[in-house]
Amino acid sequence: MKLYTYEELKSFVDRCTRCSLSQTRNRAVMGYGNLNSPILFIAEGPGRNEDKDGLPFTGRSGEMFDRLLSGINLGRKDIYITNIVKCHPPGNRDPLPAEQEACIPYLKYETLLLSPKIIVCLGRIAAQRIIRPDYRITREHGTFIFRKNIWLTSCYHPSAILRDPSKFLEVQEDFYAIQNKLRDI
Repeated sequence: MKLYTYEELKSFVDRCTRCSLSQTRNRAVMGYGNLNSPILFIAEGPGRNEDKDGLPFTGRSGEMFDRLLSGINLGRKDIYITNIVKCHPPGNRDPLPAEQEACIPYLKYETLLLSPKIIVCLGRIAAQRIIRPDYRITREHGTFIFRKNIWLTSCYHPSAILRDPSKFLEVQEDFYAIQNKLRDI
């Protein structure tokens, strides 16, 4: 089996036509950050700004994400962030199961190349896809599960904080738990 490099994987993603999202996107959005980071953040899919910029987590959600990272003394240079689907779903809707299935091989290969110690799912869609289908983010966020040599956890997506600022303290506590787990491993 040929092992692909990160650059080759990005090239596959940029040219992908595995689902209908490729027909409406401006740009495919590969992950971004430190390829040697022990921590991988996974969200559901690129938003409108990301579709335009070609980078994950730009715009207001990105600013909130950066604020949460800085609260635990991390920045984009310290982490890697990606999405389950690599193209923006129209109308900012949740990615459909078939769209997720089309992109999962890319995410799996991305994860293989990165070999993270911790995966943080940002939001319900990512947690239900990565951790387990019946995952209840409202009850289980901030808890850790150890599977296949990786610690898995979730927190609310930064856009949830923008819609409901009262969630900020909960997410901040989850980020402190991530910081503590990172220190422990």
